[in-house]
Amino acid sequence: MSRTPLNSIKLLPDQLISQIAAGEVVERPASALKELLENSLDAGSTDIQVSLIQGGIKQLRVADNGSGIVQDDLKLALTRHATSKIFSLEDLEAVASLGFRGEALASIASVSRTLIISRALETKHAWRISSDGSEISTIEPAALEVGTVIEVNDLYFNTPARRKFLKTDATEFGHCEAAFTRVALSRPDVSFTLQHNGRVLSRFAAGTSAKRFNEVLGAEFAAESIAVDEEAAGLRLWGVAAKPTFNRNSRDTQYVYVNGRFVRDKLIAHAIRQAYQDVLHHDRHPAFVLFLELDPSLVDVNVHPSKTEVRFRDGQAIHRFIYHSLNKNLATPTGMSNAATASQAQHNPFASQYTNSPSYPQYQTQINLNANQPSAFYETLFGSKNQPPEREFASPVCYAGEFDDKSQAKPAEDFPLGFAVAQIHGVYILAQNKLGLVVVDMHAAHERIMYERLKNALDDKAAVPMQPLLIPVSFNADRLEVATVQEELSSGLGNLQQLGFEFAILSPNTLAVRAVPTMLQDADAITLARDVLKDLREFGATRALTERRNELLGTMACHAAVRANRILTIPEMNGLLRDMEATERSGMCNHGRPTWFQVSMSDLDKMFMRGK
Repeated sequence: MSRTPLNSIKLLPDQLISQIAAGEVVERPASALKELLENSLDAGSTDIQVSLIQGGIKQLRVADNGSGIVQDDLKLALTRHATSKIFSLEDLEAVASLGFRGEALASIASVSRTLIISRALETKHAWRISSDGSEISTIEPAALEVGTVIEVNDLYFNTPARRKFLKTDATEFGHCEAAFTRVALSRPDVSFTLQHNGRVLSRFAAGTSAKRFNEVLGAEFAAESIAVDEEAAGLRLWGVAAKPTFNRNSRDTQYVYVNGRFVRDKLIAHAIRQAYQDVLHHDRHPAFVLFLELDPSLVDVNVHPSKTEVRFRDGQAIHRFIYHSLNKNLATPTGMSNAATASQAQHNPFASQYTNSPSYPQYQTQINLNANQPSAFYETLFGSKNQPPEREFASPVCYAGEFDDKSQAKPAEDFPLGFAVAQIHGVYILAQNKLGLVVVDMHAAHERIMYERLKNALDDKAAVPMQPLLIPVSFNADRLEVATVQEELSSGLGNLQQLGFEFAILSPNTLAVRAVPTMLQDADAITLARDVLKDLREFGATRALTERRNELLGTMACHAAVRANRILTIPEMNGLLRDMEATERSGMCNHGRPTWFQVSMSDLDKMFMRGK
């Protein structure tokens, strides 16, 4: 049997090596922007101006007033593994700069048309160099007052297969703005400007950390946050953490920096989740901006080319420190002494702004169930004209009729879940049937009911019935949320309408909800809208409405389900039991949890040793 001869091993061309590296470093325009901003900060810049065209795909321009690049180094700046940040293994093991790998500019230049103009400090004039993919120009004199200007044009022009993976201009700009925001939050001492298609969208003047937080994340975040500043064993954790009441449906307001570098680290994320565990519902996410400072030699930042992953020498110590620091601050009572507050303010620039705001207990948002009008409640909550019983019955044998003929008695077999007798801590319904006691988790049960009704509505009519809002609800949205709506509206496919929603774009950072699914009209429209847009953004409308359709409808149903700690009347509880009996798969919620348990009379007799 003959064998196919193996190809001989050959060195890859430098251009191909750079393009392969670009796949890791330059995933999209936002990745290139991050690298350029970090280079500007490493150069000591105090003013950085970013200009984008078509979401950064057509052009990405970063201008700074940093130390600049000398003439002889310009060509090296576009060469792989050439850097001014480190010179030895010892330097690599204690990196203090944001950049150090010497890959970013070369990778960017290999997949774009790049221009660099720079004037180093105390030099007579500036110099320029350009790159057209594989071709690097000669160095020529140029005019520039100070610092460096880098233009990245036509990203992925020479790798069309890669360019096809880019999203719309609006989506790519949303990612660029997120990268810009992360860097701007980390350096309040530097002024930043962001333009898109010739229009200035953000301008942050250099100032205090508290001022930058307020500008970037909004006054509501500032008012609902507490200051954090803890030090121990050479470690320092400082910044702000939102109170549990200011929780989010996604991780869009979570920023962690290690020695000034934005990172996504599982160990840190776990420690923070643990600190919030006792005060935050598991479906919600905390908001925070936290800075961890430690000896650079104790953390390895050379884990991935994107430099957003790190590895700690003593991960357990870091985890304990972060957990205890946050847990302590989240547990601090509102009435802490003025001396303590003053001491905290002295060490933390955020303290004066974020500790003086009032603290409120965490209450579950309540749904208006019109408890004094059971029939109105039932129709609103379940979308049915059937009325719940208006009398309270607890007979083990038969019950009065539920419908129009109040005199008609029905056997107990017609009501497998029986009739309600009480509610426990606003969470569980106790009902009595012919077998004994029924215990119902009212939220899980109602969630299944709404979930099945949403599925049936989408199956029967190819669209969920829509309820226009008398007064549209507007909210501040991030760029990616706006881009998601913009893509859906421009596609003309009507995916949002299929789900029962109507959105409008009021401004580059404001959305309005004009209609919601009829069955969910009493849910929090803003939170519901954010969750739906998050699923559409992460998985795409086509996938969200096909293979992930049920997960999306489950999210919507959860928002509509009656919440724990909501006191229901006996008729309202009975209405829920009747709907459970008429709903498929009502024994389990759509997350797989049981919705009710039967405790028989014999089980109760055994508990109390009756007949022994």
